[in-house]
Amino acid sequence: MTFHDLHRPGDPLLLPNAWDYGSAALLASRGYPAIGTTSLGVAAVHGKPDAAAATRAETLDLVLLVKDLPAYLTVDVENGFSDDPAAVADLVDLLAGLGVAGINLEDGRADGTLRPVGEQTRILEAVAGRGVFVNARTDTHWLGTGESATERIRAYADAGADGVFVPGVADLAEIAELARATELPLNVLYSHSHSVEELAGAGVARVSTGSLLYRAALQGALAVLEKDAAMPTYGEIVGLLPEPR
Repeated sequence: MTFHDLHRPGDPLLLPNAWDYGSAALLASRGYPAIGTTSLGVAAVHGKPDAAAATRAETLDLVLLVKDLPAYLTVDVENGFSDDPAAVADLVDLLAGLGVAGINLEDGRADGTLRPVGEQTRILEAVAGRGVFVNARTDTHWLGTGESATERIRAYADAGADGVFVPGVADLAEIAELARATELPLNVLYSHSHSVEELAGAGVARVSTGSLLYRAALQGALAVLEKDAAMPTYGEIVGLLPEPR
């Protein structure tokens, strides 16, 4: 079964996201068929800002460490670490050569805006067909820009994406609407609001944990020291990291 085959609408792939060798090796040892990386976790481990194109080298270092684990690997490359389609394509070629099965490529930018659709589709066109599953993420909901996620995912499908990812969408009916809006596998973030079974019923093909496992690990560390320690939010972790330069 290929990595692409694991994306089944109605029977979604549950994709845990790792941040270092230990977390990836543990997840692989538990039999998960595929593992993703989390850009927040990688950034935090190295004391760098997330979603600011600051962790290209660290991401590649992690790939080199975990690429031979017994699971498919899909890599969060933020927005490609570059605005140059040729540079992003070169990165994808490098990852493909290392045996990486997929990438997550987002349209959000560090300043809280979305990369213009035309620019994002040119990058997607440049990386399509290079031997990796391209999961095109749109941050319309994540950043609250008010733009249409449906229009974005359709444009990304036309540009050659293999799957689409809409983090931050919480309403089950809206998730089902997005799944119906495209023939590509729909990826959403895992949350406690809906079970994997409910998301399956909405037509979701992949459920990613994103930064959740990393933040849960930090909660576990705090719980050793502090009674009733709460899980840090994404925003709280980002607030601890250096500002983008």
